[in-house]
Amino acid sequence: MFFSQIILLWYSGNKRPLPWRNTTDPYKIWLSEIILQQTRVAQGLPYYHKFITAFPTLQDLANAGETDILKHWQGLGYYTRARNMHKTAIAITRDMGGRFPETYEGLLQLKGVGDYTASAIASCSFNLPEPVVDGNVYRVLARYFGIQLPINSGEGKKYFKQLARAVMDTGRIADYNQGIMEFGAIQCVPQKPDCGQCPLNTGCIALKDDMVAQLPVKLNKVKVKKRYFNYLVLLDPDYKTRLTKREGKGIWQNLFEFPLMETEKELDLPEFVGRLARFLGSHEISDVQLANTDKIIHKLTHQHLDTRFWIIRTEDKLRDGLSIQQIRNYPVPVLLAEFIKTL
Repeated sequence: MFFSQIILLWYSGNKRPLPWRNTTDPYKIWLSEIILQQTRVAQGLPYYHKFITAFPTLQDLANAGETDILKHWQGLGYYTRARNMHKTAIAITRDMGGRFPETYEGLLQLKGVGDYTASAIASCSFNLPEPVVDGNVYRVLARYFGIQLPINSGEGKKYFKQLARAVMDTGRIADYNQGIMEFGAIQCVPQKPDCGQCPLNTGCIALKDDMVAQLPVKLNKVKVKKRYFNYLVLLDPDYKTRLTKREGKGIWQNLFEFPLMETEKELDLPEFVGRLARFLGSHEISDVQLANTDKIIHKLTHQHLDTRFWIIRTEDKLRDGLSIQQIRNYPVPVLLAEFIKTL
C-alpha cells in the first residue's frame, strides 16, 4: 500500500469532527487556517466559533471595525494575522466581487496568505492538486523518508514541497491534505510518538535508524531579546484610568495598553519613582505601589518581556479617564487582559 493510501485509510478512522471539514466555503477554510497558524486546534476552535458567530460572512468581516476584530482575536496572539484578515476581506469584497480567487496563484496574491494557506484553500475549496506543508507535514515526511535537511532553510523548504507534491493523492486531495496534517497532530507527534501503533512504521526510516527524536531538523533559532516593561496604571480620585493605543509596526500594533515606560533594566521602587516625575509631567502623585510582587515574564517568539504593573494614584482627575469596566471593552494584549481581571 502506498504512503498516501495509508494516510487516507488512517484519516478515515481517526479524524476529529472539526467544523471546517464539513464545508468547501473558502471563507470558513481560510478563517480556520489563519487562526490555526501558531495556534493549537484546542485553543483555536473556540475562536473559530466566536468569529463565525460575530462575522458569518466575508462581507461581515470586511464591514467590521478593526478594534472589534482585534477584541474578538484577543488572547490568540500574533495580531498581524487579524489585521491582515481584515485587509484581505476588504480587498476581496471591494475588488473581487466578494469571491475568493479560485487558483493557487491568485490566492497567493492575498495579503497574509502564503504557500501553506493558499494550498489549503485551493485543495479544500476548489479541489486543486496543491499539497500543504505545515509543521505537522514536515515532521511526518522528515521521519518517514529520513530527511535531514533543515525544514527552515531555503533548500529544505523547496525539497519538502517537491516531496509533498510527489507523494500526495491527487484524486482525493482535500482528504489527503487534511489527513497528513491530522496524522502529524495526533499520531506522529513531536515528543514520544507511539511508533508501535503507527501504520507507517514498517517503512519509516527514522524508526529504523533510531532518529525519531532527532527529526525534523531545524536551524538554530534567532537570539531572544529581553525587554523591561513598566506599565503605569493610573488611578484618579474617581478610580478612572488611562489607556493608550500602540502605534507603529512593533508588537501589538493598534492594541491598547496602559502608558508604558520601557527601561534598560529592572527598576526598584526608588528608581521607578525617580523616573516617574519626568514621565508623567504635571500630574500630582499621592501613592505608588508595585502591583505584581511575583515576576512576570511574558514570552514571545523573539522577545521576553520582564513586566511590572505599577499602581499610581493621582490627586487630579484624568482627562478622558476610563472606568475599569470601560477598559475591559478595549482590545489589549493577553498580558494586560490577565492583569485587568484583577483590578
